Amino acid sequence: MIYSIVNLIVDTIATLMASLLLLRFWMQAVRVRPPIVLGQFMFRLTDWLVLPLRRLLPGIGGYDWASLIGAFLVALVSVGLELSLRATLALEPLLLLSLLSMAHWIGYGLIGLLIIEVIFSWVNPHAPLAPMVRALNEPLMRPIRRIVPPIGGLDLSPLLAFLILRIALFVADSILFGLP
Repeated sequence: MIYSIVNLIVDTIATLMASLLLLRFWMQAVRVRPPIVLGQFMFRLTDWLVLPLRRLLPGIGGYDWASLIGAFLVALVSVGLELSLRATLALEPLLLLSLLSMAHWIGYGLIGLLIIEVIFSWVNPHAPLAPMVRALNEPLMRPIRRIVPPIGGLDLSPLLAFLILRIALFVADSILFGLP
């Protein structure tokens, strides 16, 4: 029971930190400026890790590699703590499980952004955060919208994007765990 509680706490903190680091990377990659409140929150919680990493990994090609590597380091620490609590610490599973954690965080983060965009489109398409969320989803949605245009004024591309992301997460799990 204590193991489960500690694992829940570590997983929650790691997911929050990695999500902020991945959001920071993605916002910079797609050139989206965060709203002031979100930006301050994100930068204050992640600067302690990103700023020292930037000395080692400067932005190359216009990407904030320090944020992405920071998220991977968070995954390594999180998975390492979980494996050490189970007393099964080995380097190979640690790296594979850390990559799987990153894939899950990225996949579920994109799914979350899609859901937020769909809710904004139904409730208030002119909400202050709607353009930012739309811009964050645009690199994923653009190729899908070329294939599936709106039908009768209804945009089904988020549904297809959601399905593609779920399949990608399923394939990642299948490869790692050897599921049929």
